[in-house]
Amino acid sequence: MSVLYLAALVGSIVGLLLLDARYTLFVFAAPVRALVVLTVGVVGFMLWDAAGIALGIFFEGNHRLLIGVDLAHELPLEELFFLVLLCLTAMESFGLARRLLGPGGRR
Repeated sequence: MSVLYLAALVGSIVGLLLLDARYTLFVFAAPVRALVVLTVGVVGFMLWDAAGIALGIFFEGNHRLLIGVDLAHELPLEELFFLVLLCLTAMESFGLARRLLGPGGRR
């Protein structure tokens, strides 16, 4: 049961990448740029998480949904996958908006 959350995150990431591959929205349009943007986003959010954990604002939560692997104190492995999903969603949304709105930003 504890693997379902991680499986859902991985499945969602794969789904976003399949949509991107089909419509060339962001990652498949410029892979190097996408890797840089994804890395900066995930690292930024991990630093945010570290600050929140250090201040006692963030904590691990319900252990029944997690596989039990922690990257650091109060930082489960699933958080990394969640942050990748969060950043990918923003990147793909940007690519879709750019495509729908056109080069001038207006339709």
